[in-house]
Amino acid sequence: MESKQPFRMTRRAFVTSSAATFAASTFTREALASSSSSSAAGGPFRVIIDTDPGVDDALALLLALRSPELKIEAITPVAGNVPLELTLPNALRMVEIAGRTDIPVAAGAKGPLIRRLVTAAYAHGENGLGGAVFPEPKIKPVAQPAAELIRQIVRKYPGEVTLLPVGPLTNIATALNLDSELASIVRGIVMMGGSLSGGNITPAAEFNVYVDPEAARIVFQSGIPITMVGLDATRKTSLTEAHVGVLEAAQNPVSQAAAKIGRNSINHNRERGFLVGPNMHDSLAVAGFLDPSLLTLKEYYVDVETTGELTAGETLGYSPTAGDLKRKPEAEKQQMSIRGSAPTLASTRTSPVVRDKFVPNAKVALDVDSARFFDLLIGRLSGKP
Repeated sequence: MESKQPFRMTRRAFVTSSAATFAASTFTREALASSSSSSAAGGPFRVIIDTDPGVDDALALLLALRSPELKIEAITPVAGNVPLELTLPNALRMVEIAGRTDIPVAAGAKGPLIRRLVTAAYAHGENGLGGAVFPEPKIKPVAQPAAELIRQIVRKYPGEVTLLPVGPLTNIATALNLDSELASIVRGIVMMGGSLSGGNITPAAEFNVYVDPEAARIVFQSGIPITMVGLDATRKTSLTEAHVGVLEAAQNPVSQAAAKIGRNSINHNRERGFLVGPNMHDSLAVAGFLDPSLLTLKEYYVDVETTGELTAGETLGYSPTAGDLKRKPEAEKQQMSIRGSAPTLASTRTSPVVRDKFVPNAKVALDVDSARFFDLLIGRLSGKP
C-alpha cells in the first residue's frame, strides 16, 4: 500500500483538513470508548510502547513491564538515541530481564521520514545503556515491521489502544500514513517529547521531536488526543545515588538491571561534567499514564516547526490564557487565532492565520510531583508492594 505524505501539503491545507479530522475522530473515539470493556472497567489498559532505548527508555520499559495496569500489546523500537541496530536488541533485553517474552517486539524505522538520523550516544553511551553491558538477547523480533504491527493491533482493538511513544515519532507517523482511518480509532497518545521552555539538543528543540519533526507534526495534527510530557516537567526528574542504592539493595533481576543502567549513567554524566544524574524523561511519560495526578497539565494547541534553520523541531504551544493581556478564557477562545509567520513580499498569501479559532490538541505537562514520581518508579522497579 502506498503511504500518504501529509507533511508535503501546505500548512494551511493540512491544518484546515485536520480540524475536521479532529472533530470526527473525537466523536468516533467517544462512541467506541463507551462500548469498550477495558475502558469501562478502568483497566488493564491496552498500550503499545514505542521506544529508542536509551537509558531512560530502558527504565521506562522496565516500569511498564512491572505495571499490572498495562496490557502491553507490543513494543516497537525505533532509531533515535542510538541506531536501530542497538535500540532493537536493547528492547529485547529489557523484555527478557522482566520475564515478559510473551510481548511481541517489532523492528521499526531505521531513520526519520525525510532527514538523516541524529543520535544521542553522547548522552546514552555508545551502546545506549550508559555503557552497562548485558548478554545478547535470546528472543527475536516478530516478522512484521513496527508500523504495520501498530496498525494491526489498533485495528484489532478499535478505541482501546493507547500509544506510549518515548522516542522519535517516526513509527507512529508511518502507521498513520499507512491507514487514513487509524487516527480515529486510537484511544490516545501519551508521549515523551517536546518542550514549551527551550530544548536540550538545540536552544529551541527537544531531542525526540528534533530527530523527526515531520513525523511529530503528523502526529500532533492527527486529531488523536495527546498528552505531551516534555522537558517542562521531565527536567525535574534527576536520578540520584539514593535512588540507585534502593535498586541495588533489592534482589530481583529488574531492580539489578535498572541499578546497573542507572549507576553507569550517573557515572557517565559525571565524566561529562554534569552536576546531577540523568533525567528520567521517558519513565515520567509512562508514570504519567499510570497516574495522571503526578502531572500538572494544561491544554494547548501544539504545532511543530519543520522549516526553521535554527528552530527545526521546536514545539510551539498556543494558549488563550497565556500572554500579557488577560481576558476571560471564554472570550479568548472565541477570538484567538493561530498564526504562523507573516507573509513575505514575494508571497501570494494574504493572511498568516493558519487556524481561525483556538482548538486545543494536546494536554501539556508543565510540572511534576517529583517525590511521588520516584516513589512509583523506584517502588515498581525494586519490587516493593
